[in-house]
Amino acid sequence: MEDEPKNTYDLEDRLLNFGVRIIVLTRSLTGDCAERHIGNQLLRSGTAPLSHHGEAQAAESPADFIHKLRLSLKELRETERWLKLINRAQIVPKSEKLAPLLDETDQLIRIFVTSISTAEKRRNS
Repeated sequence: MEDEPKNTYDLEDRLLNFGVRIIVLTRSLTGDCAERHIGNQLLRSGTAPLSHHGEAQAAESPADFIHKLRLSLKELRETERWLKLINRAQIVPKSEKLAPLLDETDQLIRIFVTSISTAEKRRNS
């Protein structure tokens, strides 16, 4: 039996890489009070979607599955707000570091919105 091609889409892997990028960013922040606060919040919200996605894969019902996806979406939206604050406050001097992360956050939000919509349609049909 042949192995499945490696180029298949894997949301878990994408969320794992996203979490790593969040960790790298938060480690680059200074220890001042504001950056520490923002970093802690960003670290929490930016790594949470991975675990919520894992919980969704083990959901006990379609309603539970949708609930877990909504939790991931909520955390991604919060992460987006913290990244926008970092950008607006110019906490990270090089925007080239932040722009790709903001783009990936937006893409993940879109994926979860679509996934939730699809799951709700399936549940209601």
